[in-house]
Amino acid sequence: MEDDKWVVVYVASGMINANIIVGRLESEEIPVKLRYDVVGAIYGLTLDGLGEVKVMVPSRYVLRAEEILSHFYEDKDIDWEE
Repeated sequence: MEDDKWVVVYVASGMINANIIVGRLESEEIPVKLRYDVVGAIYGLTLDGLGEVKVMVPSRYVLRAEEILSHFYEDKDIDWEE
């Protein structure tokens, strides 16, 4: 996998949103890396590009990652255990 080029599949506004995307991809066994500006992460700023987090996957996983991220879920879509 070291030969794979890493490709941006999502740009999140802040680390919290990025971690949600990471969780979705990792649950499907897709490797993920984040690229972000440290200043935005430290201060929690999401202003004018500062604080944006790029979610990256190896090129061979791009199509699968885009397919996963194209689905939106609402509470009614999830079978919650009661």
